[in-house]
Amino acid sequence: MLLPMHLCNVVLFARCCCGHLIGEHSWQDSLPPLSLCPGPGQDVEEEWSMERHTRASPTNAYGTLDFDGFGNTFMFFQYVRVAVDSKPEALLQLMLREWQMERPKLLLSVHGGSENFTLPPKVNQAFSKGLITAALSTGAWIFTDGINTGVSKYVGDAVKSFGSHDLRKRNTVGITPWGVIDNNMDLIGRDVFRPYQPLGNPLSKRACLNGFHSHFLLVDDGTLGKHGCQQGLRRKLEKHIQLQKIHPRLNQGVPVVCVVVEGGPSVVSTVLDYVSTVPPVPVFVFEGSGRAADLLAFLHKQTAVDRYNTGLQILNCFKCTLSFHTCTYPFRTEATDLYTLLLQCMDHRQSITIFDSESDDQMAPDAAILTATLKGTKASPSEQLSMTLAWDRADIAQKDVLVYGQHWQVGSLEQAMLDALVMDRVSFVKTLIDNGMTMSRFLTVDRLEELYNMAQGPTARFLHHLVEDAKQTSLPAGYRLSIIDMGLVIEYLIGGAYRSTYTRKQFRAAYSRFHLKILCGDVSSPGLDDAPLLVPFNFNDLFVWAVLQQRQQMALFLWQHGEEALARATVACKLYRSMAFEARQIEINHSSIRHEFGKLAVDVLDCAFRQNEQMAMKLLTYEMEAWSHFTCLQMAVSSCHRPFVSHSCTQTLLTDLWTGPLNMRKNSFLKIILSLLLPPAILLLEFKSKAEMCHVPQTHEAMLFGLDSVKPAPGTKDKRVGPVSETMSSITVRCVSWITTLYDFYTAPVVKFWFHTMSYLAFLMLFSYVVLVKMEDQPSVQEWLVIAYILSTAAEKTREILMSEATKLSQKLKIWFSEYWNISDFIAILLFVAGLAMRWHSDPYRTAGRLTYCLDIIFWFIRVMDLLAVNQHAGPYLTMITKMTRNMFYIVVMMAIVLLTYGVSRKAVLSPDEEPSWSLARDIVFQPYWMIYGEVYASEIDPCQEDDSCPPASFLAPFLQAVYMFVQYIIMVNILIAFFNNVYFDMASTSNKLWKYNRYRYIMTYQVRPWLPPPLNLLSHMDLGLRAIYKKFSGDAEREERASGLKLYLGHEDRKKLHEFEERCVQAYFHEKSECPLSSQKNRIKVTAER
Repeated sequence: MLLPMHLCNVVLFARCCCGHLIGEHSWQDSLPPLSLCPGPGQDVEEEWSMERHTRASPTNAYGTLDFDGFGNTFMFFQYVRVAVDSKPEALLQLMLREWQMERPKLLLSVHGGSENFTLPPKVNQAFSKGLITAALSTGAWIFTDGINTGVSKYVGDAVKSFGSHDLRKRNTVGITPWGVIDNNMDLIGRDVFRPYQPLGNPLSKRACLNGFHSHFLLVDDGTLGKHGCQQGLRRKLEKHIQLQKIHPRLNQGVPVVCVVVEGGPSVVSTVLDYVSTVPPVPVFVFEGSGRAADLLAFLHKQTAVDRYNTGLQILNCFKCTLSFHTCTYPFRTEATDLYTLLLQCMDHRQSITIFDSESDDQMAPDAAILTATLKGTKASPSEQLSMTLAWDRADIAQKDVLVYGQHWQVGSLEQAMLDALVMDRVSFVKTLIDNGMTMSRFLTVDRLEELYNMAQGPTARFLHHLVEDAKQTSLPAGYRLSIIDMGLVIEYLIGGAYRSTYTRKQFRAAYSRFHLKILCGDVSSPGLDDAPLLVPFNFNDLFVWAVLQQRQQMALFLWQHGEEALARATVACKLYRSMAFEARQIEINHSSIRHEFGKLAVDVLDCAFRQNEQMAMKLLTYEMEAWSHFTCLQMAVSSCHRPFVSHSCTQTLLTDLWTGPLNMRKNSFLKIILSLLLPPAILLLEFKSKAEMCHVPQTHEAMLFGLDSVKPAPGTKDKRVGPVSETMSSITVRCVSWITTLYDFYTAPVVKFWFHTMSYLAFLMLFSYVVLVKMEDQPSVQEWLVIAYILSTAAEKTREILMSEATKLSQKLKIWFSEYWNISDFIAILLFVAGLAMRWHSDPYRTAGRLTYCLDIIFWFIRVMDLLAVNQHAGPYLTMITKMTRNMFYIVVMMAIVLLTYGVSRKAVLSPDEEPSWSLARDIVFQPYWMIYGEVYASEIDPCQEDDSCPPASFLAPFLQAVYMFVQYIIMVNILIAFFNNVYFDMASTSNKLWKYNRYRYIMTYQVRPWLPPPLNLLSHMDLGLRAIYKKFSGDAEREERASGLKLYLGHEDRKKLHEFEERCVQAYFHEKSECPLSSQKNRIKVTAER
């Protein structure tokens, strides 16, 4: 920055016209001019001019101010001394780059009296709160004179009372004359830190800087003690800011509004300058603040009736207001000239807004300022909407812009919606939707691609990483994401058999046709008139976009709109969980957002369950076409949402799935076992009615073949048989009923469980017999049965892998091997096959095969624990054991280190002459390991006690054993026990919830498992193979996709009723949430009153 240096010369202690002493001037480089203030009887030969009598040089005063007296708030502010003719471009660059101020979206230029004055309390409250609220809510800059008197002091007080503590958001700029600042010479220095006392000398005519302004531009025109030099530079800077974009996406410039509080005649001239420019700058006047503001308000009201009312009464009123106590000619002339200026201002009265804080009908002051800004700029509706969008003030847009009868250009509202989504303006998206924005018309493929490609920073890089992982390839620089790429990302994050709408053949074909039209030049209304290109599930797709863009508030808002709110909450949990796993190396936190959506899902489910239990359970398992035919429960389990799965509603549904159509309350396992042993007893069992089973999902095959798995209640007519021909005999009807009853019984998961458990226990008995008796050359009958059982079990495991939800074989294997019991089964089957292959040969292979059998049976016995996991009492204990086994790894490693330390030292001391052999490894760990359990080998503690030829230094062995027993037995073992106790108490409260979550896996396992146990399940496998061949040749891919898992298939009307019920539950949830704080507050008041 450049500033003037003086070139005046005469008597050193005389005062120059600029206000400085002659001795303070410097003119080494030029002749002394003759520009002195005239003395008595002297004439001025030449007028003083800044251009002629000053020269510019680099600024010598800039840095940081520290205002004293503000406690420990550490309020440090930037300042710089600039020339009065500085370029506004350089000043703005300084403010944005060096001071790192946020770009303004509004400029509030406050004008008023520079001397101290008193504001009425109501006016002061309205001005302070309105100004700061408008600035903070819109991201505005505030321009003042920056001194600690007059209106600038009131602005500082407003910042103190209502301002933000974030210094980056306190963009209050004081543009102050350098010559009127008290102790301004103390500020000289380059990039310095200067303490500043805002309380100046009361005898000084200079002013102090206000301590609540964040930045200061100290304007120097070479004068001292003269006000007003900053106004020209301030106005040029305001005009330059007006040319800047309010937001990078919007073409609208930064609006400027003049706020007038009190003031003298110069303020009236400033107002006239604002309103007479093109385009005009709106002026906002606080009535009741005094002087110029009241004159403007008074004349504004008078001209509303008679614009040319210039009577003597009004002129005399101005004289009284201006405190003209004489009626001499000069004063009358000044009043007339001022009145002329006021009338000229009234020629642009539409750009002037009067705010009366005493009026009861007046709106909030911040809203009034912003409304005046909109109306005074004479902008078009689209430009006004852009301004309110940049400010994020949807209330102003709703009240003043989106009004009935407003004319809009074609596509302007759609563009506003796109801008609101990109700028993350949640309130504006809500306002536009409430005003009739049709999302199905707005959201097209090209707009959705633009939304995905507008991300910047870490979010954009993370999204590109996801695309690279999903496509298994590297993306080139500047790659533009397509909607198909995002479909691959969604499939990659959700996993399993999920298929996005964007990756289906039909959508890909329409997408290719769309791009072919663009290449051919036919780009008229792309994506609007082509029906296949419309995104079919608009709110769902926008919701997924908000989740992937990590826009929490936007995602929460979109979650409330549209259908399937419960499903979207679980989808968000799954996406955030997968994104957190992918971003584990990146500092992006998704856990809090995931927990918020998880809580939403649980709360809505709880609300629905309290209103209607059956409808709530239908919400869990009905087929959702918008989400790849998944169910809500499938998505919740996939996202590991344990509170959701352990909810009472989910557990009630799982209980109904577990028992199937059987209606049993007491001694259910005894009835089932008896019915399995005596099949005629099945006809004596009680079954559920159709109404009781309407919420229970079923397989796709059962739906297609009409097997609803429903048994009518006793004493009622069975309606599932359908209309019966009159010629059909009652015997045939009874036979069909018996067959259906048998089917219902044997396909119930609980029956399958007991049937398979009984078969498994019989298998273990046979296998134990095989390994305990002598192995003959040829397998016995018992061994053949064991072979058949295990091989059929291997076939069943193969079926589980091939029929899992994943599409690729690698994904199927990855999901299947992710469970411990599957790994155990795989090892057990491999060991048995290896033993079976060796037992056919002669010794020693037969012996090796028998030993393999002996080791293999361990895995099959351990498998019994998985059967116990179904039990409500034993299941939580197994969960605790699993947790303990996983978490004991590090303690066991430390115990192994202690064991090896002692074992190697002991063996080396007692056996110095050992030859190399593998037995050394056994001897090192053998005895130290058993010492952990209390076996101290007392007879071998002292090796020299019975043998005189003991090795040298053998006396160290007892000492080493004592230290080892203390560390291992006293310390490490007790640490392990304490650790187990800690795990037990931690798991005691959560193990039941974990068991409820794992219960879903057990039930689904037996739901899809053939009802015949091994080896009879080969018959079911043959049936499944024939069906798979038929589906492959029929080419029914949709049926294949829908056939995976249990689902509730609803018609259009039933689905519509279910969605309406879900919408009511969401509304009830938010109503309860809003009522909760009020009720809790009432309860606190009631309790306090009772005390």
